[in-house]
Amino acid sequence: MSMVLHLQQVPARNGNLWIRHGWRVFRRQPLALLGLFAFGFLAGGLLSMLPVVGPVLGMASVPVFSLGFMLATHQVLQGAQPSVQVFLEPFKLTPARRNTQLQLCFSFALLAVLILLGAERIDGEQQRLALELMTQPKPDPEALAQALTDPRLIWGAVVRFGGLGLLAVPWWQAPALVHWGGQGAMHALFSSTLALWRNKGAFALNGISWMLLTMALSSAFSLVLGLLGLGPLAMYALIPLGMMGAVVFYAGLYFSFVDCFAFGAPKAADAPQRDDEPGSA
Repeated sequence: MSMVLHLQQVPARNGNLWIRHGWRVFRRQPLALLGLFAFGFLAGGLLSMLPVVGPVLGMASVPVFSLGFMLATHQVLQGAQPSVQVFLEPFKLTPARRNTQLQLCFSFALLAVLILLGAERIDGEQQRLALELMTQPKPDPEALAQALTDPRLIWGAVVRFGGLGLLAVPWWQAPALVHWGGQGAMHALFSSTLALWRNKGAFALNGISWMLLTMALSSAFSLVLGLLGLGPLAMYALIPLGMMGAVVFYAGLYFSFVDCFAFGAPKAADAPQRDDEPGSA
């Protein structure tokens, strides 16, 4: 059974509310959500290591991973403890929706692999040279600076990150639109693109806020460890902090979907009313 979803435009300030709501969800089930993130990350990594088809399968798991976290967030708001079953639920509703989800997964994977191969063709040798110089005990500063400013490296980064960023737009909410709205693949991709465009202010603020939070927290954490004489451990200590931030980010995806498509959040949601309520305009 499909739910009626209505595309709507929300204030830009809601981009910050998605982070706050994601944090509230994380506080309810921190261990369960961290475990789901670790499982999904490890499973995607293992798939990508398979010969020949590994890169495609690894990329194909990305839409399932994001939708799985939306489902996990939905369950937490209903007072349940999510399990790894959330990554299988998108394929259990109906054969039609399962096939549509598979279409989204593998079309995303093929396009992503093509983008990465194109970037590799542009900067492959130069990227390897830069990495070799950076890993040397005492790299030549002039040679390293020349390698890092090589136009091929810059254009490769533009193709890699710009291409993947553009690719993410139509797939951002498409799996959720198939799961909850019963939309077809092309319909879901169009609806996701339109939703991000209409709410570009909220998504831009969300992205900027995440960037600033990441820089501020990592810098503060590294500074504190440095003052305590634990500077060399900063890289390892930042791993759990990064995982926690990633969980909050993925939990926030659910609330962006709630807002963009007036999808009714459960009454148990621990969120203020009106402007702070998920789905409020």
